[in-house]
Amino acid sequence: MTATMSAEKQTSKSAKILYRPWGLIGSLLGGLIAGQVFQQIWKRVDPQGTDDPPKPLESEYPLKKILVAAVIQGAIFSLVRALIARGGARAFERWTGEWPGD
Repeated sequence: MTATMSAEKQTSKSAKILYRPWGLIGSLLGGLIAGQVFQQIWKRVDPQGTDDPPKPLESEYPLKKILVAAVIQGAIFSLVRALIARGGARAFERWTGEWPGD
């Protein structure tokens, strides 16, 4: 057995089912937090622009600006989602003794 295999935590079907509502709440909360973080970062990245980042269908913005906003937003959402998912899984494990993933 390799080190990775022995380090994996066992998950029961009931742990996965019990974690689903917590995971959903965490995802919603993560989306809200990531949106706020992105808004604040975008204000600093584009200080001359409006408060809102450009959307893909807004023709007054150049493609480069729209792509920069999309890359920043995607990175922030991925990071926040990973942090919240991992933190939620660890909290669930502390409360129940079972890892909810895998």
